[in-house]
Amino acid sequence: MRPVLEIGGTHVTAALADPDTATVARSVRRPLDARGTAEHILGAVVRCAGELEAAPGEVWGVAVPGPFDHDKGIARFEGVGKFEDLYGIDVRSVLLDGVWPRPAETVFLNDAHAFLLGEWRAGAARGHHRCVGITLGTGVGSAFAVDGEVRRTGPGVPPQGRVDLLRVGGRPLEYSVSRRAILTRYGGDEPDGVLNSALDGAVDVREMADRARAGERHARHVFDETFTLLGAVLAPHLRAFDATALVVGGAMAASWDLIRPALRAGLGDTPVALRAGVLGDNAALIGAAAYVT
Repeated sequence: MRPVLEIGGTHVTAALADPDTATVARSVRRPLDARGTAEHILGAVVRCAGELEAAPGEVWGVAVPGPFDHDKGIARFEGVGKFEDLYGIDVRSVLLDGVWPRPAETVFLNDAHAFLLGEWRAGAARGHHRCVGITLGTGVGSAFAVDGEVRRTGPGVPPQGRVDLLRVGGRPLEYSVSRRAILTRYGGDEPDGVLNSALDGAVDVREMADRARAGERHARHVFDETFTLLGAVLAPHLRAFDATALVVGGAMAASWDLIRPALRAGLGDTPVALRAGVLGDNAALIGAAAYVT
């Protein structure tokens, strides 16, 4: 069993995971405010890790979203609406000094990479030689993998393996596909260059999905427009990468019944199996353990 952490926008989870059997033996999950102070965020992460009571001298795998220098363990969050008070902080040192029993080392990886590695081990991407993972939440995370090894370059792979660096209409993809983009479009206010955050706390994507299922045309139109666009953007990359599976996770995947038809329409005749992740939160935990091992 390998001790791992998964740091998300609303929670942090510490667990013991076995990548060989794709199981999670024990886990501790605590709420996290991604807009809080660095002291609050890191304090919550350290306390959660300590509650796991892992053996001393272990190497921990830590799944964390970007922008983040995963090699050095330094936060680079800026202009993304989350964890911005962490900018420039050496998170690796904080964990090594703060977690007890003390780890021997911490190894960081992108949370979307961890998600896909977990799903490839025992979930929706299992058995696929070449696969792509997308996580839909505050932003759009991505991973391209061949036989369980993440690729950051090569045919079809966007810069750094990040689809969020792709541009649509001269703007980053996340100005069209993200929680903030969806809420902005739903509210009817779509200013150039800036995503409207005034909708936070009013209607969220989950409520929009409920409204779409209940027959609200505008809500359904926003879902259809957003994810048809995402499919169209992804299609040439999937074909060039020769992917046989596209696996979708993240908080918005809970609305898979609405996302899948639009995404499939955008992908057109791209020969790829389109699936939602099946391991839930365990995918990133198992993937982080596999990455360390």
